[in-house]
Amino acid sequence: MRQAGRINALALAEMAAVVRPGIATRELDALAEKVITQHQGVPAFKGYPGPYPYPFSVTVSVNEELVHGLPGPRVLRAGDVVSLDCGTVYQGFYADSAITVGVGTLSPLAQRLVEITEQALHVGIKWMRPGQRTGDSAAAMQVFVEDHGFRMVRDYTSHGIGRHMHEDPEVRYYVKPGTGTLLRPGMTIALEPMVLVSSGETRVKPDRWTVVSADGAPTAHFEHTVAVTEGEPEILTLPEDT
Repeated sequence: MRQAGRINALALAEMAAVVRPGIATRELDALAEKVITQHQGVPAFKGYPGPYPYPFSVTVSVNEELVHGLPGPRVLRAGDVVSLDCGTVYQGFYADSAITVGVGTLSPLAQRLVEITEQALHVGIKWMRPGQRTGDSAAAMQVFVEDHGFRMVRDYTSHGIGRHMHEDPEVRYYVKPGTGTLLRPGMTIALEPMVLVSSGETRVKPDRWTVVSADGAPTAHFEHTVAVTEGEPEILTLPEDT
């Protein structure tokens, strides 16, 4: 899983490095697939079951698109908020991570949204220790996000990961501390705060994959695959030299 995570981190970094006005989202998808396969990985998202098999290697979600955005001919513009989500399989083990980046200079609101979402992920990771529960991490992220004036998503969750992309435990938000699954060494969870500006409500676009904010406001999404150990939580989706 560490190697899958390193490949995934590299794919995200390569995509982020070329995000600019004028690039099409399908170009980001092609780049990520090239990076993953060159490192003997398999794109985990491609063919994933849903309303129809997911046809791409990554999701690229822009502005009000929260998650599961389909790459295509859409061209990025200055000021766009772009969430890149990627999964890799390496020798039968999965890793999943996401980042949100700006195309050039973001509005003050969008910049703050991105910063708080990334910080919320690390707030949640701190709770990924033996003896804590999934609800402790989820509640800590939610409180942090709401204290800064934003909202966590209501209808989507963090999730266990390992030999499959989605495994138990499901980590829901809007829960109380002390609830959920007891964390034990060896558990691996893809922790992913998905944050909206004014409401946690979403809807799905006619393409049946792309999830957008119900009110059309900007969104942000960060994710790491995290292992519970005997001591400090270990982030598995970091670059090799981190």
